[in-house]
Amino acid sequence: MMRTRPLKVALLGCGVVGSEVARIMTTHAEDLAARIGAPVELAGVAVRRPSKVREGIDPALVTTDATALVKRGDIDVVVEVIGGIEPARTLITTAFEHGASVVSANKALLAQDGEALHAAAVEQGRDLYYEAAVAGAIPLIRPLRESLAGDKVNRVLGIVNGTTNFILDKMDSTGAGYQEALDEATALGYAEADPTADVEGFDAAAKAAILAGIAFHTRVRLDDVYREGMTEVTAADFASANEMGCTIKLLAICERAADGGSVTARVHPAMIPLDHPLASVRGAYNAVFVEAEAAGQLMFYGPGAGGSPTASAVLGDLVAVCRNRLGGATGPGDSAYTQLPVSPMGDSVTRYHISLDVADKPGVLAQVATVFAEHGVSIDTVRQSVRKSSGDEVAIEQGGGGRRAGGEASLVVVTHRAADAALTGVVDALRQLDTVRGVASIMRVEGE
Repeated sequence: MMRTRPLKVALLGCGVVGSEVARIMTTHAEDLAARIGAPVELAGVAVRRPSKVREGIDPALVTTDATALVKRGDIDVVVEVIGGIEPARTLITTAFEHGASVVSANKALLAQDGEALHAAAVEQGRDLYYEAAVAGAIPLIRPLRESLAGDKVNRVLGIVNGTTNFILDKMDSTGAGYQEALDEATALGYAEADPTADVEGFDAAAKAAILAGIAFHTRVRLDDVYREGMTEVTAADFASANEMGCTIKLLAICERAADGGSVTARVHPAMIPLDHPLASVRGAYNAVFVEAEAAGQLMFYGPGAGGSPTASAVLGDLVAVCRNRLGGATGPGDSAYTQLPVSPMGDSVTRYHISLDVADKPGVLAQVATVFAEHGVSIDTVRQSVRKSSGDEVAIEQGGGGRRAGGEASLVVVTHRAADAALTGVVDALRQLDTVRGVASIMRVEGE
């Protein structure tokens, strides 16, 4: 039997996502009530500009006093989609203190202060749900937190930023340079006027922190995530990747150490084989590849941003929280019970693709190989080419190293797997060689 008294919802923020949440709550009110077991009522909407016309929202519900709204005491669920650290953090903790559970899409806040927010929710006996914080409409957090709760997740590898994937996909498919691809992404609305958070990896790093914390049941903060942007990726990098049967993606990678005693989390561009499922993720889509002991390999794919997809995830959490409210219970809370240390980037094991500009003279290849050997890094393949005065390149098979007439030479070295610290040491040492005129490109190789 359906309860007649509605559950009251306060909405903090009414931008692209918030307006979609309000619209769906209104147009799908009967379906939501049937799924929850009680009607849900939009009881207030906190905004910055109350004079703006918001279609479908009763102006009487609009307020600029978000604090008063969450303090009302009759609010069952607060939906926070304003983003940023403050005032969102204070508003969420205030909502807990005044009896409300919270649904949030705030990746930055959860990556920075998730531990404190979970503790506040537990103290007050309230729910904190945030499916929309990581990959838009893609169900990801709930499967990690609930469906795989009895399994052991060892690795999470994903494309979690649609803007960067659009740019890299455009560079790969059309041969466009970075700036040209970014300009197109901006014109189509995929990139913000200031794209720094996306292209420098800050957005993906926040999501990686959340994913690693849930997957490995440990504390991972934003500061624990190694971050490297993709603004230096060039058309030449894609050409080298294609020669290896790879493409380039900006990846969020969360891994459990082989001995199980620590975890790592990192975000950086990487070459990935074309036969890996993530290589086929095009445009502004997201996809996350999960490797678990019992379940094996799983992939979650879909639109990772936008008003409607993100609102879908918010409404899914809203239904779950309202059901818990009716049942007098709370859902899965903070599962960070393992307290595993987060290892630095140097402990990560990966492969490198290194492109060098070198002097075209005898013995260069031997010198380069010696540097790798001294750092304990094994070479997989070497490709050498000579740039003639005309600008053309002549490829030389692996193992070459003698002098070729005319122009400079380039070496492309692909390593076997080794600790990232050792590979970094190799690159530093190579830069000190007189015969190495420049390190043209450094790219990690993942997903093999």
